[in-house]
This record gives sequence, structure tokens and C-alpha cells, in this order.
Amino acid sequence: MVMRSGSGWDLAVKNRDGQLVLVVEVKRRTKVSPEWAAQLRRNILAHGIFADAPYFLLVFPDQFYLWASNKESEFQHERPYIIDSSPILQPYLDRADISPEQISETGLELIITSWLGEIIYAEELPEQLDASQQWLLESGFYAALMGGQLEHEVAA
Repeated sequence: MVMRSGSGWDLAVKNRDGQLVLVVEVKRRTKVSPEWAAQLRRNILAHGIFADAPYFLLVFPDQFYLWASNKESEFQHERPYIIDSSPILQPYLDRADISPEQISETGLELIITSWLGEIIYAEELPEQLDASQQWLLESGFYAALMGGQLEHEVAA
């Protein structure tokens, strides 16, 4: 289900109980350093754009940065997971016959919407995950999103 979040984020997910568990900011920029990503996150939080959520995901065509502040995670707010986006994005990019350099911010947001939807509507945790995607389980991200509800910010 797609709804207006009305809160300034690109995408968000509420869990089965209706509590906000993930906010997502999607940017087209590539080759972003961990320091730059952390500064962007600090700026966003300082301006009160996002409500507090256990997971904060910055999406770029080449990398994701995930901050997890849940009890199950060994990493807290200031130390993100830095994730190569290729294993997640490439199947979608291949179907659209475009490269990460060609994708628009809106196209990237649509891909992330589809990917999050696959997690939300999964009936059980995956038994096998590629080593590059172990962070989905280690961080508690996958379990937190399953059965939830996706919200999408619609531009006016």
C-alpha cells in the first residue's frame, strides 16, 4: 500500500503495529564517502526532517548506508553498515536495461520501493542470503520490515 508520508522522507516503513521502523532518503549522487553520508544524515536529523526510527537508510546508486539503533544490532547510530548496492539494484537495472549512472532519482526510488516491498511481503526470513546481504539479517532490518506497510512521499 502506498501512502503520502507527509513528513519529508522519500520512503518509510511502518511495522505490523503501525510504528515507524525505517526512513529512507534516496539520492542520485555516486562515490559518496562515509563521512559525507554521515554529515548528510546529521544535517537531516538536525533539521528535524525525520521522525526517530530504528533504521535510517541513505540510498545512492552505488552504495547504501544503513544506521541501525535497535537492540538487536551491534552497530549503533554513528557506525553505519556500508553496503554495495549492486546485488540489490542490478536485477532491476538489468530488467530496465539501464546502468547505475543512467538512473534518475525517481527511477532509483521506484527500485527501492520494489525491493522494500519484496521484504515487507515476504512470508518468512530467507534461509540463504548471499554474503553481501547478510547485513539484512544481522541488523534485524529484514525482520523489522516483514509484514509492515510502505509509505511513499509524493511530490506536490
